[in-house]
Amino acid sequence: MKQKQPGEPSSGVTRRDLVKGTMGLLWAGVLLGGLPLPAFAEPKKGGRLVFGLAGASTTDSLDPGLAEDDFMMLLSQALRGNLVEIDSSGNAIPELAESWESSPDARVWTFKLRSGVQFHNGKPFVADDVVATLDYHRKDGSKSLSKSIVSQIDEVKAIDDSTVRVSLKGGNADFPVLMSDYHLSILPRGADGQVDWRSGVGTGGYMLKEYNPGVRAFVVRNPNYWKPGRAHVEEAELIAIADSVARQNALLTGKVNVINRVEIKTLSLLQRSNKVRIAEVTGLNHATMPMIAKLSPFQDNNVRLALKYAVDREQWVKSILRGHGSVGNDHPIGRQQKYFNSELAQRQYDPDKARFYLKQAGLDSLDISISAADAAFAGAVDAGVLFEESARKAGINLKVVRESNDGYWINVWAKKPMCMCYWTGRATPDWIFSQIYASGASWGDTQWNNERFDKLMLQARSELDEARRKAIYWDMQAMLHDEGSTVVPMFMNHIMGMGNDVVTSPTVAGDMALDGMRAIERWSLA
Repeated sequence: MKQKQPGEPSSGVTRRDLVKGTMGLLWAGVLLGGLPLPAFAEPKKGGRLVFGLAGASTTDSLDPGLAEDDFMMLLSQALRGNLVEIDSSGNAIPELAESWESSPDARVWTFKLRSGVQFHNGKPFVADDVVATLDYHRKDGSKSLSKSIVSQIDEVKAIDDSTVRVSLKGGNADFPVLMSDYHLSILPRGADGQVDWRSGVGTGGYMLKEYNPGVRAFVVRNPNYWKPGRAHVEEAELIAIADSVARQNALLTGKVNVINRVEIKTLSLLQRSNKVRIAEVTGLNHATMPMIAKLSPFQDNNVRLALKYAVDREQWVKSILRGHGSVGNDHPIGRQQKYFNSELAQRQYDPDKARFYLKQAGLDSLDISISAADAAFAGAVDAGVLFEESARKAGINLKVVRESNDGYWINVWAKKPMCMCYWTGRATPDWIFSQIYASGASWGDTQWNNERFDKLMLQARSELDEARRKAIYWDMQAMLHDEGSTVVPMFMNHIMGMGNDVVTSPTVAGDMALDGMRAIERWSLA
């Protein structure tokens, strides 16, 4: 079955439709306010769109497999394309693959590639580039953060220049959706058979002209871009601004057109300005506190449960988010997602229960520390202080260790026993479960291993009966809620600030910030 063309909406679909190749709505973001109708005007060509961004580091790399935060995600998606794109409405649509189909058991997927597409250096895009890209991520010794996705692959083969066949180790009805992962953007294959990521050359709407890791990037429009109705601005500049007040001032003074992660404490100042406006989108972004499960005292699930009950989630949403979000329930699936477990009881702050679980662990009190920096999410340090206060009532003496923003994801996250973290959303449960929660996951920041969870994940991946698949995903959410080594206290709305001259998409994506990290090619200037 042919896929819909880019931008064409999809309606609800059955599992049979999904296996055949029609990917419907996977999540639903809701635009909450701040975008008057004139923002949805017809895009104009030209101009320079400047972003002031949190989420950059001097350790950043142009290797898409290592992209970890907003700066590199946004840059990489401007330079390169994927086989599949998740559009602003949450549909999986064709990008470099113009169609796909699968075997009845969803184990063999055949992608028909788009013809006439060129890389920035003039090289034609062909099947060998897809094969080399996927093999790069799954090779022995790969450090790719998508390794848990590509580890499902048994073989990738170019049938001809415009056809790629991917054989999986087991069925996966959502496999095309996984090909939208920003780590898996297609790279050019060189004469030596290796991919080139160092140059930044891709098939995307913009070409790299300047790049200084953790500081700045500058791109110009690709004059040969194949995608109609995209890549409106002539130039885009990304400036790393870690400090939230500095980002806000850069927007108010006109130094930048767009900022991410608006500081909620000073949101009202932006709202009072007639020069800028706020875009707020409900999405799948969520704060977490991972605990490394193999380290003391987190090996004991009673301790993990005590900490989960020691968090006042409502207070976090009220004080840290000031209402711009919702409480989490210790699993990563958002309320607007297809397989959200709506019958799982919401965990409440309960210091008495926390004390009970401490006693179950043989403890009268607990002394631990949590590493925090606002690199994790805006207000993470303040959230740590709130946690410190609420945990004290449960007999938990929590110390907040303030870490440096720069290098936080290299030096602190997944290395310190407990820390503040955040995750952008993923379009399907399997995607986020396999990348973060499964045993040996490439981004497994807790090193939690659960054989039953792993088996259920594989079972759900190939399950074509909708009711059975839903039941499995509900069970997995309950397992993370009751046994997992991650506290998920809240889901955070995406709040972006922008000048009045910025024209966004009619619908702004909610899976990740900045319109699913596609703002450079989707947005324009009035």
